[in-house]
Amino acid sequence: MALPNSVTTCLSQPVHYVICKLGFEKKHTYDINNILSGNGEICWQAVTEHVCYLESDQSVDYIKSIRSLGPVCESVNLHFKSLTKEQFIIQYASWFHWTNCTEVFLEVFDVLQYTQTTEVALGLMKLTSCLERALGDVYLLKGNDCPFLLRDLLASEQLAVVFGQSVMNVLRIFIGSPHGLNLRNVLWHGFASPQEIPAKYCAMLLFLTAGLGQLLQTYLLQTKCVLVHRPYVIFINLEELDVFPGKYLNISKYFIILYLLLFDCPKALLKIMHFPAYADSVILLLPQLEAGLRLLFTTINKCPNRLLTAESSAFYTTFDEMLAKHLDNEEVNQLPVVLEEPAMASEFLWDFLNHQEGPRIRDRLSHGEINLEAFPREVANQIVAFAITLLCRFSDEDMFSLKEHMVIKPLMNCSSCYQSRFHPISRLKQQVLECMKSIHLWSELPTVPEEQVQTIKGLEENAEASTLILMLSEITSQLLQYMPQNCCSSDDPISSVLTERQLIGLCDTRICTLYSPRPVLEVVAILRKISTQCHQVSEQVIASAEVRYTQWMNKTLRSRQRHNYLRMLSSIKILSPVLRLILILITLELVSVHSVCKTNPFDYQQYLKFLKSVLQYTENLVTYTSSEKNKWDEAMELINKALVKIRKISDRKLMLMHLAT
Repeated sequence: MALPNSVTTCLSQPVHYVICKLGFEKKHTYDINNILSGNGEICWQAVTEHVCYLESDQSVDYIKSIRSLGPVCESVNLHFKSLTKEQFIIQYASWFHWTNCTEVFLEVFDVLQYTQTTEVALGLMKLTSCLERALGDVYLLKGNDCPFLLRDLLASEQLAVVFGQSVMNVLRIFIGSPHGLNLRNVLWHGFASPQEIPAKYCAMLLFLTAGLGQLLQTYLLQTKCVLVHRPYVIFINLEELDVFPGKYLNISKYFIILYLLLFDCPKALLKIMHFPAYADSVILLLPQLEAGLRLLFTTINKCPNRLLTAESSAFYTTFDEMLAKHLDNEEVNQLPVVLEEPAMASEFLWDFLNHQEGPRIRDRLSHGEINLEAFPREVANQIVAFAITLLCRFSDEDMFSLKEHMVIKPLMNCSSCYQSRFHPISRLKQQVLECMKSIHLWSELPTVPEEQVQTIKGLEENAEASTLILMLSEITSQLLQYMPQNCCSSDDPISSVLTERQLIGLCDTRICTLYSPRPVLEVVAILRKISTQCHQVSEQVIASAEVRYTQWMNKTLRSRQRHNYLRMLSSIKILSPVLRLILILITLELVSVHSVCKTNPFDYQQYLKFLKSVLQYTENLVTYTSSEKNKWDEAMELINKALVKIRKISDRKLMLMHLAT
């Protein structure tokens, strides 16, 4: 499916006028000495006097303000061009320390010297990202929860107290308000092409950031406050993000070059190949990816009016809207349908951009939550590889040979079988398997020699053990009837090895995750809590068993502690299959979770009540098996109650697995 290539801008006519023309209407030159004192400090009053206000309500008149500030921005730009790097560092570098990203701002100065449009756009995106993060740190001097949206942050009373309302009004003219230039959003969301962003606005924001540093220094000296920078988000478990195959150390540069050339990007961008600018490559790709998907979205949904947006009076078409199930007119959005066949592109986009437990790359990059210098190569490779698969898929037929290339074809194949990794359903699968691995470690726990156990007088065999095992076997056999054929086994139903194999088979079952209804998500949320409690019980048992064994061998346990330890060893023989039973129950219900949508409201509430009772049992198990409590007799009584409850519901066939058959 090839797309039209006649689109030259995604800015509506009013927005294009504001960004590209309005600030150039006043032709007179502005003396830089009016806003820059002899000692290098910024005269904020001389800047804020260019902000105009509406007579009606004294709110900012953005049109007049942009027009008035145009010559000031040009003067600042020329001023920076007149400085050498050494002069700039001496005069301004210290004023960027408050951002915790001084190097980024020094890079922006370098970019302004050559005015390559793409590099200016990249510099501006990095600048706004770092500035937003720094302003959030300042906000926390006065407030608690930092606003997520930049517009709310700039409009906050907390920043007005530190910097002054008139200063914040200047910032809102450039970023954060859809009524102003709104430079951050039009770039990060892919509305503007690089050549549409005047370099003088980038220079002005660099200048204003230094001025904010000067104001903040004064405020901190007066109040004796200390600015604390929040830690950056660090991507852990990078193997979870490893979607596409290949030895990326060897071919990542090739990926970037290929993508840039196919998109006809300026040659200046190839500079990113000469140093490990992984964050830069992703920052450049994400707006292009969003712009390309917006074009596809408006084409297949037949709503071309949604392409030219980015103004205060129009509904923005961003990733969130493009990946939604329905359009704003309640019609079905056709983009996810097209992306899902044959490639699971929607799942990938939701995983990497939207799901709360995913990397949320665009959000975290654009809001300054990631250290740009430490951005992982592995993440950049995934975004680049995914972009290439989309590019090839929606390109002309004459690119068939490229799609069959030995490097590209594995990527295309990989995208066609992608399954969500960060949807709550997918996370529950991972939780179950991790819990099972933990329980499997119990078999390796050290145990007390039998001859030493026999020397302990007064130790009674648990009379309920055989009854519990019988009930366990009965319930497990019932549940196994609902196992998929490839997961069944006629052997011992409570065998640890078989349970692990069955769980792996169940978790391999593909479950629809895209646009899960609310009842599905509610059920999954409770199942995840149950799984979490089971895992905590397992970890507590492992920790207690190891500590108690060491104490036993060292003969440091008192008489009551010895008896309690032996009760624990006896109890975990029952507890292990009980936890495995609960994991099988969780996973079978997960496989059938969409059946919950078939239930009537009463049955749905009764089912939730049952799940919450199981959750309560597991929470109490956590308490009883903790090192502080060690109440093993009470734990066995609780297990008996839980098994009776589960058997009762199973006998009445009120679980989702029953509805699915």
